[in-house]
Amino acid sequence: MEKQNHSIVSEFILLGLTESRELQILFFLFFSIIYTSIVLGNLMIIFVVKMDRQLHSPMYFLLANLSFIDMSLASFATPKMLNNLIRKCYSISYEGCMTQMFFLHLLGGSEMMLLVAMAVDRYIAICKPLHYKTIMSNRVCTGLILLSWTTGLVHTMSQMIFTVTLPFCGPNVLDSFFCDLPRVIKLACTDTYILELLVIADSGLLSLFCFIILLISYSIILITVQHRSSRGSSKALSTLSAHITVVVLFFGPCIFIYVWPFNSVSIDKIFSVFYTIFTPLLNPIIYTFRNKDMKSTAMRKLWRAIVHSKENI
Repeated sequence: MEKQNHSIVSEFILLGLTESRELQILFFLFFSIIYTSIVLGNLMIIFVVKMDRQLHSPMYFLLANLSFIDMSLASFATPKMLNNLIRKCYSISYEGCMTQMFFLHLLGGSEMMLLVAMAVDRYIAICKPLHYKTIMSNRVCTGLILLSWTTGLVHTMSQMIFTVTLPFCGPNVLDSFFCDLPRVIKLACTDTYILELLVIADSGLLSLFCFIILLISYSIILITVQHRSSRGSSKALSTLSAHITVVVLFFGPCIFIYVWPFNSVSIDKIFSVFYTIFTPLLNPIIYTFRNKDMKSTAMRKLWRAIVHSKENI
């Protein structure tokens, strides 16, 4: 009955990154280039892994799925942000706002579990190399992918099922460029203290827990690598350094936003831009230039194929 007495908000106002028109045009050009690079870079990784038989291994199978999630993570809010910047349209419908939050936490939760799966893959490859092909079978790899998406779905549904029932009757201004749970629930016309604790317990602790597990697993792997031959260690360290860099870049902003209690709006915006736009761009760069197989073998084959196709035309 209380919800029926409220006039439900039909749209939210996103203040974006800046109110300066000159900066808005500059940001539009800059983020348009970034977003295009994200899509092309991650599509390139997916295409190379698919086409090159030498890359048909569990590690690259998981990497291709990571590229798909990164590309999707950059796409849930960036096109809307670019549209708002160029058209000076700052509103988003209630349904659009809920959809953004759903996909943000679906993709975020899925990527967290996928990064854990990639750490498991590297642990088995380095610490149990003789049993690697037996353990990391196609069935296991598919199961890890399904587990990551299931985790993301459970993670987002556990929060959205409560959020969509909240009454919004007054304030509808969000000082951000996309809808996110911590800011949206504060606009509800009811006490959201319990729900805010749920967001911290769900998003914050999930991020922190996965990050700690990853740090422990990679520490064990690094210790194991130190006892191997220098030739094998260099290749393993090159791969591990790429994985660890991606983990730090992804989990750092997430933990700060959802766990750190002294956040400010400006810092939140910076970290939001980082893990929704810059991290999906850095992943293909890191895995391409830090991975010898991708850089020296697969990319050369792709370049030769492109040149050959042009010659035939």
